[in-house]
Amino acid sequence: MDFRLTEEQQDLQAGVRGLLAGRYGREALRASVDSGGALDRALWRELGEAGFFALRLPEAEGGVGLGLPEAVLVFEEAGRALLPGPLVATHLAAGTVPGAAAGTAVVTAFDLGDLRGGGRPLVAHLADADAVLGTPLLPSGEPVRSADPLTPLHRVAAPGSAAATYRDEGALLTAALQAGSALRTVELAVRYAQEREQFGQPIGAFQAVKHLCAQMLVRAEVARTAVYAAAVTADPAEVAGAKLLADGAAVRNARDCLQVHGGMGFTWEADVHLHLKRAWVRAEQWRTAGEAEELLAEELLAAELLTAGG
Repeated sequence: MDFRLTEEQQDLQAGVRGLLAGRYGREALRASVDSGGALDRALWRELGEAGFFALRLPEAEGGVGLGLPEAVLVFEEAGRALLPGPLVATHLAAGTVPGAAAGTAVVTAFDLGDLRGGGRPLVAHLADADAVLGTPLLPSGEPVRSADPLTPLHRVAAPGSAAATYRDEGALLTAALQAGSALRTVELAVRYAQEREQFGQPIGAFQAVKHLCAQMLVRAEVARTAVYAAAVTADPAEVAGAKLLADGAAVRNARDCLQVHGGMGFTWEADVHLHLKRAWVRAEQWRTAGEAEELLAEELLAAELLTAGG
């Protein structure tokens, strides 16, 4: 099976990267942080006009008519840019919620666990949402402190459905966001290692820093490969494996990037901590590490029993 990107896929990825660089660069990112994570509706509509949410809708229904592999490429770029908002849920709702495909409606989902909330689940971006995926009613909720300043959270009174029919797709697209973040923190670490000098030379010349950056790159590329493969096969076990690898790569790479930056990385002015905080939240969305491990263990056990029985 050939997993190399086609010329059209490369053009799509480059186009999305260019769009986000022009529309959601560092100044816009920092403006989002300063606003307390409030969703930029104008940006959301622009994403809709660009086909971000309607990417997999058939052309006969006003969509772009592409597939899951192309969606993964687009979401990887969104993760690289730290684009905020319930991107996955709105994309998944494009064919069912009016306005979602065009970006005129914001759709969130019950994709987070209760995180020791006594059975009361968390919902991201509830205050900005027009609908919840797979649920006819928009619940009320109590705002709670979020680790990520760009992912406001509300705790709702009653448990909600995580829209099980979308779970694998949601997990894969979230894994693509994580892979994009992991790749971006590699770039941030390498750039800083080339610029920052100690003892008269860039810190990137030191073997310890070289090894750290190399480990980050391997981690990110392995995760990206797993995400691409799962997008082609759409196998639930491969999706679970991709989410597990991408979550680990996003969190560990952000931590290593902080280490390369040293004390500077822990300041509010640096962007590294935003990648780490977003990675923590995404790791709890759609499919957690524990859930992915359970699914993979079941698949391995089933394969082992089949082999033994044969």
